[in-house]
Amino acid sequence: MTVMITLEAPPEGGRRHPLALATGLVLTALVAGAALLSLVWTPHDPTAIDIAGRLAAPSAAHWFGTDAYGRDVFSHVLAGAQSALAVALAAVGVGLGAGVPLGLAAAARRGWVEEVAMRGSDIVFAFPALVTAVLIAAICGPGAVDAIAAIGLFNIPVFAKVTRGAALGAWARDYTLAARLAGKSAGRISVEHVLPNIAGLLLVQATIQLSLGIIADAGLSFVGLGTQAPRPSWGRLLADSQTLAGQAPWLVIFPGLAVVAAVLGLNLLGEGLRARLNPRREA
Repeated sequence: MTVMITLEAPPEGGRRHPLALATGLVLTALVAGAALLSLVWTPHDPTAIDIAGRLAAPSAAHWFGTDAYGRDVFSHVLAGAQSALAVALAAVGVGLGAGVPLGLAAAARRGWVEEVAMRGSDIVFAFPALVTAVLIAAICGPGAVDAIAAIGLFNIPVFAKVTRGAALGAWARDYTLAARLAGKSAGRISVEHVLPNIAGLLLVQATIQLSLGIIADAGLSFVGLGTQAPRPSWGRLLADSQTLAGQAPWLVIFPGLAVVAAVLGLNLLGEGLRARLNPRREA
């Protein structure tokens, strides 16, 4: 699934956006904080197996209970935030690094450059991230790099199309006309004038793609194509618990809430930033 946004005037009731931004910041900070905390501390080793303590209910010793292998679910969820954010950030980095220059070039050169870039983007859109991940896994084997490559490849046309659309509008503005009259090249104008003026839009799109990247990583891990054991992963924790949901519902509830918190936080953050960066937003 792909979401592309444009900076349009928000609907009536825009006064809710400061709350959306604040809520998004809090949720995103909590998820990022969990990922950073897991680098230096977790209550238990998230990969330690304790068969004698398997499927223990939440308690003072294990806040989120234990899974079918006796692993501490709270520690696993903390460490899983690290994996989810790492994959999503790397995939967005791939999309930005390749898609933004492609979109800038398409808007600056127009003609056959624009046609080739946009038709190439359409071809990539025809292959969802899951299908791409299957193809890559067949060649290189499943893993986090497989997920990053698949999600990142799908992000490239997203950023290319968003960048092109925003850049076309920037090329019609007076400041780019002045730069052209000053003798600056199309590439220099794109970097010095167009890109800074569309950076806010790209930031908002990046938050949206981060949330989609987390969902995609969880989905790929769920089917065995993403982060591999013993590295903690929300998607794989959900996959391991699918036959135990009735017996141990905490195995589904807590990693599921982690995914919801991360995705909701980033979406609210993106919505809040969109309203904040929109020069026509309501007073």
